[in-house]
Amino acid sequence: MRPDSDTLVLYLTHRPALINYAAPIVGCRARAEDVVQEAYLRFVQVARDEKVLQPVAYLYRIVRNLAVDWVRRLGAEVREDAGTAEPLVADTPSPEDEVLYRDELRLLAEALAELPETTQRAFTMHRFDGLTLQVIADRLGISVAGAHRLVRDALAHCARRLGDDD
Repeated sequence: MRPDSDTLVLYLTHRPALINYAAPIVGCRARAEDVVQEAYLRFVQVARDEKVLQPVAYLYRIVRNLAVDWVRRLGAEVREDAGTAEPLVADTPSPEDEVLYRDELRLLAEALAELPETTQRAFTMHRFDGLTLQVIADRLGISVAGAHRLVRDALAHCARRLGDDD
């Protein structure tokens, strides 16, 4: 097997784990994939010139360094643009979007009205009030699993009604 094909096999074997490793650092799976691809290109350049004793660890190190560099570069760009940037989009939705959002809100209200009162309360406490399932369970006098089931059922019902269950 050629050294290039060895590095490719190594990369393809560890690619999903490398993406999972980079994603929390850069905050986005798509960016993590870009970082991992860049890391592979750098790894190939080094592997052609010298023998890498711990190739997997070295690949992880490259991914980490590139991810951290990306975050630092983005932070510097944001700080640089913070004082001079003007919003490119309006702060308010367009009239068409406003009508669409109001219609979706009406459909959501109708969907919630179709549910039992306890399910409605659990859903609104979780989604709108931001309460944890433990707090909801305590307030409703049910188990945490029961609170989870109520929220899940309400969410599934609302998604079906809004047509988002594809």
